[in-house]
Amino acid sequence: MEKKNNSLRIIMNISTIVGTVLLCIFFYYALKAEIFTSEEKMQMFLDGYGIWAPIIFVIIQIVQVIIPLIPGGVSQGVGVLVFGPVMGFVYNYVGIVIGSIIVFFIARKYGMPLIQKLFKKQLIDRYIGWLNKGKKYEKFFAVAILLPVAPDDFLCYLAGVTDIDVKKYIAIIVFLKPFTILAYSFGLVFISKMLLKIA
Repeated sequence: MEKKNNSLRIIMNISTIVGTVLLCIFFYYALKAEIFTSEEKMQMFLDGYGIWAPIIFVIIQIVQVIIPLIPGGVSQGVGVLVFGPVMGFVYNYVGIVIGSIIVFFIARKYGMPLIQKLFKKQLIDRYIGWLNKGKKYEKFFAVAILLPVAPDDFLCYLAGVTDIDVKKYIAIIVFLKPFTILAYSFGLVFISKMLLKIA
């Protein structure tokens, strides 16, 4: 039994290393191609991958949550434009939920020093007071995730340095995050139709 556990750990460690290396390679290529900074280039990039485009897009969404280079609304908009409102929502949801869970555990491991490197001091100062309010942060976090106006990626990192229960955090992300994504996805479709009518 112990040998099996050791073998499983080795396989998991190797998989983690390989996955990390592949993700780094993809991230480097994406930066060079300006995929994360241009909506048009991201759309062109995805169009070139055919049936693999949804998987690539989900990976992009995971990465943009972990390393917040662009506003989430931009990449969510690309999802709607490329895949349509329904599947765009699904791919946005899967990628963002996975990314949000990953950042929570990253923050749990590396703490505030990492958050201070990733985010501006003004943003941290605006929300840091919530860390001293105990259970109140959980309620604030749930409301913030529900509304499409809060800096979700940052708040997910910040949640990782609180004592919020892991299961409660995941439940908030899984069950409340869809409302924000729906607001972005279908809001963009509505705005696009209005602009077309005006044109």
